[in-house]
Amino acid sequence: MSRAEIVSTLVKSTPNLARMSLSLGWMYLTLGRRVSKTRKAFEEQLTAQGMSTEDAVRLSACYEELKDNITSMIKQNIRFGSS
Repeated sequence: MSRAEIVSTLVKSTPNLARMSLSLGWMYLTLGRRVSKTRKAFEEQLTAQGMSTEDAVRLSACYEELKDNITSMIKQNIRFGSS
């Protein structure tokens, strides 16, 4: 490929890369709030069914662990993918 073709390809792909980056950033920023809302709703459902609050909190902790695992995996792939 010539230099002009490479530059042309980069210019054409810039809007798509920017849109994708903004979408991923927004998802990352809102993930914590969404997980906490999901966790709270799950705990409320469990306590409504008669489970103790402590047990419901312990069971809902898996959502937080899952979020942490997903974000660490993505960060690790970004770190090692760029090197």
